[in-house]
Amino acid sequence: MANNRTQRISEEVMRALAESIRSVKDPRLQNGLVSITRCEVTGDLRYAKVYISVLGSEADAKEVMKGLKSASGWLRREVGSRVQLRYAPELVFTLDHSITHGAHISEVLDRLDREGRLSGSKEEE
Repeated sequence: MANNRTQRISEEVMRALAESIRSVKDPRLQNGLVSITRCEVTGDLRYAKVYISVLGSEADAKEVMKGLKSASGWLRREVGSRVQLRYAPELVFTLDHSITHGAHISEVLDRLDREGRLSGSKEEE
C-alpha cells in the first residue's frame, strides 16, 4: 500500500513541478524544451528524484540543469504549496537521456530500413 501512495505522490509532485517550471523566470530554462520524464519520491517523502529531458544541444541541457539547481529552493516551496504534505520533498534533478537515446535508435533503424538491411538477409539458402 505504501508503494501505491508514494507512486501517487510522485505523480502529484511531477504535475506540480511541471506547472511551476513554466513560471520560473531564469533565462537558462528558456534555452531548450524542458520536460519531466519521471519523478521518484523516497519512502519517507523527504526527497524527490526528478528526471529531466531537454530538447536541444548538450550545452543547452547543462545550462537548464544549472538553472533548475539554482531555482530548486523556489520550486520546492511551490511544490510544497501545491501538494499537501507535512514536508516538501527536496528536489534532486537528473538529466534523462532516454528520449535522445530512443531518437538515435529510431534514426539508425530508419537508415537500416532504407538501405534494406533491416528485413534480414535476402539470400536465404
